[in-house]
Formats: sequence, C-alpha cells, structure tokens
Amino acid sequence: MDEKATIARIAGPEDHVVVVGGGFSGALFAVNLMRHAGPRVTLIERRDRQLARGVAYSAAHPDHLLNVRAGNMSALPDDPDHFVRWLEAHGKGDRKTFVPRTTYGAYLRELLDAAIAESDGRLVHVEGEVCAIEPVAGDGVTLKMADGRTIAADTAVLALGNLPPHTPPGLKPDALPAGVYCADPWAADLAEGLGADDTVVLVGTGLTAIDAALLLDAQGFAGQILSMSRRGLSPRRHVDGAPAHRGVAEKPQGGLTDLVRHVRARAADAGWRCAVDELRPVTQMLWSAASQEVRGRFLRHLRPYWDVHRHRLAPRVAERVEALVASGQLKFAAGKIVSADADGTGAKLTWRPRGTTEPVVTHAARIVNCTGPQGDLLRSEEPLVKHLLAAGAIRPDPLRLGVDVDAQSRAIRRDGTPDDRIHCIGPMTRGGLWEVVAVPDIRVQSWDLARRLSNAQWVGGEGL
Repeated sequence: MDEKATIARIAGPEDHVVVVGGGFSGALFAVNLMRHAGPRVTLIERRDRQLARGVAYSAAHPDHLLNVRAGNMSALPDDPDHFVRWLEAHGKGDRKTFVPRTTYGAYLRELLDAAIAESDGRLVHVEGEVCAIEPVAGDGVTLKMADGRTIAADTAVLALGNLPPHTPPGLKPDALPAGVYCADPWAADLAEGLGADDTVVLVGTGLTAIDAALLLDAQGFAGQILSMSRRGLSPRRHVDGAPAHRGVAEKPQGGLTDLVRHVRARAADAGWRCAVDELRPVTQMLWSAASQEVRGRFLRHLRPYWDVHRHRLAPRVAERVEALVASGQLKFAAGKIVSADADGTGAKLTWRPRGTTEPVVTHAARIVNCTGPQGDLLRSEEPLVKHLLAAGAIRPDPLRLGVDVDAQSRAIRRDGTPDDRIHCIGPMTRGGLWEVVAVPDIRVQSWDLARRLSNAQWVGGEGL
C-alpha cells in the first residue's frame, strides 16, 4: 500500500491519535497505546533514521555510551528487565553494563517495529513534517503536512524532543569563515580539515561537550580542545560496583536553602552519589511544590551543580576524558565569550575567564556549539511551534523551559485553559516536571498518558 493510500485509510476522525515526533518519547508513547489496546495511532517522523532513536541515539558514535546502567533502561515501566533480557539475548551485556547508545537505539527501533507489525494496521508510521494543527468545529483536530497532505484525528500528541541549541552569546556565525562554526556537535565531519596545530573550542562543558570531545578523539584529531562554560563544571563519574541507593520515603521539608543543607549533610554522611540518588523518587514532587520564584533561583544558582552530579559519565567514558585532560589535549575552563572575529581561515575568539577582568584570546579553527538542548519556544524557528504559538494553541511555561502543560500533559493555551485535543510529552514538558529528560522519567510519563487516552484503569508498573 502506498503512503497516500495509507493516509487516506487512517484519516478518519474516530478514535485516532496522531503523535508528532517519532523519537524516543513519541515512539514509546505509540508502543504503549498499542499495549493498552488504545486508539489507532499515526506516528509522524520527518527522518526515518531518527524513528524511535531520536537525535540522542541516531547521531551517536559507537564510543558514546549510555550514562545509566542497562538494568534501569527498560523502555517498559511494567517490565523492568525487558532491556536486560534483550541485551543478553543479543550477547551485548548484562544489567551492570553501560552500553553504547547505538545499541540502545537498535533496541528501541526493534521494539517499535514489532509493535507496528503486531498492530494489524492500527499503528502506522508516516514520514513527513507537520507544519500546523488546527481545531475542528465541535471536536478533533486537523494536522497539515508541509507537502500539503492533511490528517484528521481526535487528539494530537506533541513529542518534539529537544529544540536545537541557540547560538551562544558573543558569536555571529555569518561573520566567520565557512566551516568554522559548527551548530551540530555530533556532525560526522567534526574533525575534517583539522590538524595537530589547530584548536577546537567547545562552547559548553556538559554531556554534549563530552560527546564532542570523544568524537574528535575517535576521528583522530590531535590538536587542542578547549571546553568552556560560565562555571567550567564538567560531569562527574559513576562508580563501578556502587550499591543501589533507596530513595527517601518523604521529600525533605523546607525551602531551597534547607534542601541544599540536607544534600550536603547526606553527602558528608553517605557520599554525594547517595545524597543525589536518594532524591530521585521525590524530585518531581519537590519541583511541583516549589514556587516559580524558587524554581528560578534553582535554575540561576544550582542547576549547573545539579546537572553535573545528577547526569554522570559511564566509568569507561570518564577514564577516556581523564586521559585527554591528563595529556593536556583537553582543557575545561570557566569563562564568558566576548567576541569572535574572522582570523584567516579560523576565528579569533576573545573570552574572559571567570573571576578576572582581563580577556584572553584563543585562535580557533573550529567552534562547536555544545550548550545542549534549549526549550525557549519564543526563540524557536520550528514551523509547527511558531504556528501553534501564533494561534494561541500553546504557550511557553513561565521559565521558558518548554511547553506549558497541566498535570494530565494537556497543552495550556495562551488564555490559560487546557486543551483536551493537544497533549505534550517528553523533555519539552520539563517546566512542569523538571525531571523528564531521562528514560526512567519519560517511560512513566508516556505510560500514564497512554493509559488515560486508552481508558485503561489498571496500573501495573506505576512508580518505577
């Protein structure tokens, strides 16, 4: 059956959910709808190679490892050993393994392909780009594709993943020679044309910068790598053989200062990894209970420290990074970019180290944006996001971390009312949940929403 015939067959409005975005969040949500015997599903993804994998797993190099052990990476919240069994069946590791992200991507794609094959036509993948979602008089929505096709549905679920990073302040890519500024830190040609005398500047020092540094090393780059952020903090490492920590039974009481005091006390008593991991079951509750003012203070002052302790490196990755630092090839620095000017075939990058007033000049052959994903809808160039904002169908959350949603994942319109016809899942809902960027959080969110839209009342697997 050709694609147009498929669209015509699924375009009826009865019990039909369209999922916009076929990366990890969207694909897993579609799988869960099938597992709950829910409504028919059209899963739309504009790039087939990213289907089920998303950017995180489709653009990964074999050297890029998951930063969570396999034992906690099942895609199915009601079957916590699902991924471990898949790994063992394929001879690729056990529950203690930090597996390559490419391997996890293959697992997700196989899971989705199986759901499609077993769905008897109730789950269909359509390749293309949605540029508009418009309400239908009475009920339902119409989705308009960039190529002119339309699809009618009862509900649209936005699974947009992460928005691309913004251009860092102080940089004007158009003013630099071609090839100097790289907006894609996972580009296959990141080291192309570079020699041992060149310097690559990574703007950012988090997990994205680690990925870029490993990719440069894997591609044989022998020059200098300067990784820079405002505080210069880099991710900490997991420890092999560390015992699992039980979460706290109740969330710590008091304000942000009390929470910091609590974490420091627990770190002194049981180690910082335990202090952070114990908060895992209550992190979303802590965020939900906090005022916008407290959330803002956390983002301004504590987020960089939380991120590097919460999102850690696999031991093997940490060892490679430590070796690059020890050799002098990789350097982490705290500083702020002042300007970047053309300098022959490269750039003259002027930056100010943190705590000083004197600028430093670095001659960079390549500048790579490793600031990580962003969520400010008002700065997005995505056609669908711009359309929905202009129509008042969605609005940014108060801290501009993503799409404003209610507790049922319904999009909040510009007028402050929730829309039963448009839902949002995944990292773009971090404004309401904060911890919804990792597999353990997204799998529960997608499970819960799939159950609601399927009218499934059983709750097996909740809370994992």
